[in-house]
Amino acid sequence: MDDGALVLIEIGALLLGISLLGRLAGRLGISSIPLILLAGLAFGEGGLLPFSSGEEFIEIGAEIGVILLLLMLGLEYTADELFGNLHRSRRAGALDAVLGAIPGALAALILGWGPVAALAMAGITWISSSGVIARMLHDLGRLANRETPVVLSILVIEDLAMAFYLPILRAVLIGLDAGAALVTVVVSLAAVMLILYVALRHGQVVSRLVWSRNAEVLLLSVLGLTLIVAGLAAQANVSAAVGAFLVGIAISGPVAAHAHRLLAPLRDLFASVFFLFFGLSTDPAHIVRFLLPAAALAIVTMATKVLTGYLAARAAGIAEAGRWRAGFALTPRGEFSIVIAGLAVGAGVDRSLAVFATAYVLITMIVGPLLARLPDTRWFEAWAGQVQAGRRRRGVSAA
Repeated sequence: MDDGALVLIEIGALLLGISLLGRLAGRLGISSIPLILLAGLAFGEGGLLPFSSGEEFIEIGAEIGVILLLLMLGLEYTADELFGNLHRSRRAGALDAVLGAIPGALAALILGWGPVAALAMAGITWISSSGVIARMLHDLGRLANRETPVVLSILVIEDLAMAFYLPILRAVLIGLDAGAALVTVVVSLAAVMLILYVALRHGQVVSRLVWSRNAEVLLLSVLGLTLIVAGLAAQANVSAAVGAFLVGIAISGPVAAHAHRLLAPLRDLFASVFFLFFGLSTDPAHIVRFLLPAAALAIVTMATKVLTGYLAARAAGIAEAGRWRAGFALTPRGEFSIVIAGLAVGAGVDRSLAVFATAYVLITMIVGPLLARLPDTRWFEAWAGQVQAGRRRRGVSAA
């Protein structure tokens, strides 16, 4: 069969399969993420029927999917809301770094991979997946919930912190001296500050730049600007996702509303491709021997994320159920963790780290969206209501 025809047929079959999984997920009342990931495992490397064509399309589509997920989240909020949430959540961000990083570092040392691998594993277990969480919040209809800004602020703090972490990790991995490492960090921070300044102070200019009454022109303007900023951010060792999120923050008013409506179908398409790509690029046979230790680490670090989200939401004055929703929402890891593992292995760290990280991330990506449904169940809502009522009674008695 002609190669071009085979690519079209395989990609079409994958997209049709995703649509069927979406319908099944809707009937089951769950997010489609776990089902798409499992489908990717079945049709990827070492799967039942390996996908052999169109890898470049799927890989590029996956990158665009993460960017669009964060852009759309940014369109939901204003610059003032972002700044206020970042200020209120700074303590939660610090707690998140400590509770998220330490278990990963200890796991690397216990497995005998050494201190450099420990630094890499600290980042792998610390950073939550902005792409997975953005899709999950959309699927669960929680974008307007009171706890969602708390979740987003922690994600943004994590992604901004990568501007410090990634240059330091690269310097350690390749043996740069302190001066070269410092220059790399300064360049990354300068890029972050520039993007933040434009987003927070000149959002109206950005909105006027992309605005058009013509839907096609508006779509192309917003998408083109977002990809440029995301690419420049990635080149400066800043998360491309952060760049896309801040473009969304900078666009406000009617422009944001129109852009949101136009981009929603593209987001849904490419976000699904992102989750499919992760599954396709994972060989199930390679992760079996690390499944148990990865599951143990996943349990520990998902618990620390739940604690972080719970305490951050409590500090924001959110009720009991919302605190648990915030905590469970933060549990999935994803694209950043895999990037960190790839950097480490590429620099000569034990290759087992990449396999372990893949198993770990896959577990959190499948289990996280399922856990996120718990606070919406009747028994959990009833329990949370009782806890909240009991807390109020104790407060009245103490008064």
